[in-house]
Order: sequence, then structure tokens, then C-alpha cells
Amino acid sequence: MSNLEVVASDIDVVKEDVFEQLERCRGWIESALAYSGGTHDFFDIVRGVMSGHMQLWAGDHGCAVTEITVYPKRKILHVFLAGGNMQQILDFEASAIEFAKLSCCSALSLAGRKGWAKVHKDNGWKEQFVTMIKEF
Repeated sequence: MSNLEVVASDIDVVKEDVFEQLERCRGWIESALAYSGGTHDFFDIVRGVMSGHMQLWAGDHGCAVTEITVYPKRKILHVFLAGGNMQQILDFEASAIEFAKLSCCSALSLAGRKGWAKVHKDNGWKEQFVTMIKEF
């Protein structure tokens, strides 16, 4: 087997593992998507994670999905979806910050229900703005 075939085989194993994690986390993802305003469905998340555009943070009791947002002056790792056990979700923060730094991001951002501000206020997060929408 050539080096290229070994690498291709390794990539297939990683993709299979990520897909299995997505399926295992499907209930948490779909529960969180119920609050997303219809912006994504589960298969959009699968495509985003499998393409590398989004990142899945999967634990035994919850998961989160992030994406890097590139602005003209900075990059931010944006947490836009989380579900499962609250402590599990909070436990992702340290590794998410490390990933963000390695990806040249200067901050984490989070969009979600108002309750997230309460949960994160003691961890150095501050409410900068509220995201609102008017449907018509």
C-alpha cells in the first residue's frame, strides 16, 4: 500500500467516526435546531461538519457546533448550536478556545436564548448585543 493510500484510508476512518458522532448527537442537535429560527436542519449540519466548514464538539452527554466567522478585521469562533447536559456543553469551552487560537481567531461568540447569558456570566462572558428577528 502506498503512502497516499494509507492517508486516504485514514481520512475515510476519520470521516466515518465523525459521521457516527453526528448520528449519535442527532437528538441534541435537532432539539437545539428547534430554536434556530429555521436556518438549518440536521442534514445542513452534517454537510457543514463533514465539509469542514463547521466543527462538532461531541461529548458523552451533549454536543455543540461551531463555525469560524471571518470579518474584515478579525476571525471569531461562533458557537451557534448546543444541546444536551449543560455542564457537558460548558466543558467544551477550554478546547474550543484552544482550537480558536490555533485557527487565528481572537474571540468566541455565541448566539442563543437569553438564558445563555446567565449561564456564562461567571465565566468571563459578557452580553454585548441581543440577536432579534422579525418575521414577515
